[in-house]
Amino acid sequence: MPKVDNLKFHLRPGQVYRRENLQQWTTAVDRHLAELVEEGTLKKVAPGMYYFPKATAFGDAPPADSELVRAYLKDDEFLLTSPNDYNGLGVGTTQLYNKTIVYNHKRHGDVKLGNRVFSFQRKPRFPKKPTVEFLLVDLVNNLSSLAEDPTAVLGNVRVRVQQLDARQLKTSVKRFGSAKTQKLFASFLQ
Repeated sequence: MPKVDNLKFHLRPGQVYRRENLQQWTTAVDRHLAELVEEGTLKKVAPGMYYFPKATAFGDAPPADSELVRAYLKDDEFLLTSPNDYNGLGVGTTQLYNKTIVYNHKRHGDVKLGNRVFSFQRKPRFPKKPTVEFLLVDLVNNLSSLAEDPTAVLGNVRVRVQQLDARQLKTSVKRFGSAKTQKLFASFLQ
């Protein structure tokens, strides 16, 4: 069996691979990667990162955002979020944003992976999964970057605070809120 076929044998549809992960199955990794990209078996998503497309009835499916970010960061310590997530909080945010934010411990800045741009933000703490309390705190942290009227949104946040579990909200504010956000929520929770 040719060495490139040995490499193909180990690829799984829908997976993102780093160059160094593929070296174990071939002695000519760069040549074989170039061949696989040229024939369309793999797609290059970033320097040293490749995606094995999953075929669907509508064509090749793009890789999941979480798979791209996991391969880029080389770990699972991240949270994918978007300003669109605030729209479900019932505080008057309705804008749609074409922005994916990645809270993580390693990287900072905008990075293009495939045909998507991810905004990496280094944070000391973030939850594994976003909760309503976390999203409310995150919204107030990022209020100045949103298109909505900050005064109207803060008025709605004040009302929404009364509908949530005070202990969980205080914990989220303490863990994830900036100094300004903590001060605002202290006035809301009195």
